[in-house]
Amino acid sequence: MKNIILLISFVFLTHSLIAQTNNDKPSSSLRIEMLFPQGKSKALIMSYDDGPIADKKLVKLMNDYGIKGTFHLNSNKLGTKDYVTREEVKSLYTGHEVSVHTANHPGLGDLSKIDITYQVVEDRRALEKLTGNTVRGMAYPFGNYNDFVVETINGLGIEYARTTNDSYDFSIPTDFLRWHPSIHQFAKAFYIPNDTANDKKELAIFYKLVGDFIKSDRLALLDVWGHSWENEGTGNKWGEMENFFKLVANRKDIHYTTQIDLVDYINAYKNLKFSVDKNLIKNISSMDVYIKIDGKVYKLASGAQLVL
Repeated sequence: MKNIILLISFVFLTHSLIAQTNNDKPSSSLRIEMLFPQGKSKALIMSYDDGPIADKKLVKLMNDYGIKGTFHLNSNKLGTKDYVTREEVKSLYTGHEVSVHTANHPGLGDLSKIDITYQVVEDRRALEKLTGNTVRGMAYPFGNYNDFVVETINGLGIEYARTTNDSYDFSIPTDFLRWHPSIHQFAKAFYIPNDTANDKKELAIFYKLVGDFIKSDRLALLDVWGHSWENEGTGNKWGEMENFFKLVANRKDIHYTTQIDLVDYINAYKNLKFSVDKNLIKNISSMDVYIKIDGKVYKLASGAQLVL
């Protein structure tokens, strides 16, 4: 009888070892990646500054192509020459994001803490009153910032701040208060008047990056920034903008978003709760989050728990 028990134990142990060898790797070693909403692998942000009257034409073009924009406005310039009026703000930017660009557009790097605070808070207060929405992001005027500026705006209700430092890549921002965009619209084309050779070179750089974005099979964020007034004047720059929109619009693998919406989504992903072995994943946020686990896409609905 004892020998029979030993034999059964040996068979059971052997079977367990074989099963363990053949099983998939443990849940704790699974590779978990963020995807954009609806499980998309690419996202596009259009980020524009100042609030000039040319925004009217740009917003219409965006609306025609189903593209979202983030518009960083200077509240004290609204209603002055060449700027949209305060009364236009709410209706004009409906469906897009309105964000801080400071009240008067000074370079912040040389200002005192109280002056930086004034410029940001007063702009935020005015824009919230005009839009009826919370305003939680900004772009640095002239792209001018330093560690002191970042330290000062941290705590003023600003959750991201975009620079003008082009990254020429599609990386997801890791420091929201030093958010570097992918590229200026058309790179540095049209910076130098009547320089056709430079325009051709810079446009090639821009469209090469756009093409790489479209072909990318990895998680990719294309964040294009600029000023709508740059499309005015001589040349067919509005036509160039429409050509760009035709390339990126209505694509099933691209999520069209604003900067604050993407911040909220990334934070929802970062706040997913995992069990020790990663076999339980809880989404405590108010939005659905999409993830990829070893190549398979999962949707975690708001408040739901995924059991692997």
